[in-house]
Amino acid sequence: MGEENHTFVAEFIFLGLSQDLQTQILLFILFLIIYLLTVLGNLFIIILIFMDSRLHTPMYFFLRNLSFTDLCFSTSIVPQVLVHFLVKRKTISFLGCMTQIIVFLLVGCTECALLAVMSYDRYVAICKPLHYYTIMTQQVCLQLALGSWASGALVSLVDTTVTFQLPYQGQNIINHYFCELPALLKLASADTHRTEMAIFAMGVVILLAPVSLILVSYWNIISTVIRMQSGEGRLKAFSTCGSHLTVVVLFYGSGIFTYMRPNSKTTKVQDKVISVFYTVVTPMLNPIIYSLRNKDVKGALRRLTGRKSFSLGW
Repeated sequence: MGEENHTFVAEFIFLGLSQDLQTQILLFILFLIIYLLTVLGNLFIIILIFMDSRLHTPMYFFLRNLSFTDLCFSTSIVPQVLVHFLVKRKTISFLGCMTQIIVFLLVGCTECALLAVMSYDRYVAICKPLHYYTIMTQQVCLQLALGSWASGALVSLVDTTVTFQLPYQGQNIINHYFCELPALLKLASADTHRTEMAIFAMGVVILLAPVSLILVSYWNIISTVIRMQSGEGRLKAFSTCGSHLTVVVLFYGSGIFTYMRPNSKTTKVQDKVISVFYTVVTPMLNPIIYSLRNKDVKGALRRLTGRKSFSLGW
């Protein structure tokens, strides 16, 4: 027994979201529907922006990046969860767990930075409309997008390195449905305080710093909108920003709850539910929120379907 406890872990076993067979079948159907909507919705946004020249603006350039991160974010987790709903033994190799965390953190942290960049874009568009295209040039947009991906890569590299430098021996049962850092750290065979502090520091950089920038941007936006003479102008400005704010609240709220509080010794049911919310539900909601609340996207869709109908008529 003593020798077994000193054996390095080769694979991890997930307890999943439920042990009840009927519940797992229902969850499989629900997650499958959500994943299909996520893939189709985000692909729709990416393709529509690519095909409609009127959407070749800074705002939609960032939205296309956001849709791509959502697509990768969901795909790094949900397909594996779907398979695990159908099997009794839910396992992942040590390397597979590491890969999942790297991808998950890369795209998740990139999305955090992108949401801050998009709030800055809305700030310039509403508070400095006459200078918008001189400030948000193609080169600036590209630099901001690359900076978002670079910050995501940096946080992913740091968090993954400090997590997997710890030894994992003997215990290999993760009380979760995927390899998430707080749940994985509970299995480490050494003191995790320094690792948790490093992850917390990265959380300040990629969660609290962008949230602060977003709050400052929207404080200025709201101040500008209130001073607008035109009621129609105020409505349009609030409508444009409403979708972005909805996404920000959903994504950052659940992310801060998970990563910016002390790591307890056990994983509670509410921790899993919160994780489902930002890893599974939010990537599905983003294209729906932007499509339903955005006149430009609706207009592009009408033009695209009209063009196809015209082509079919010929």
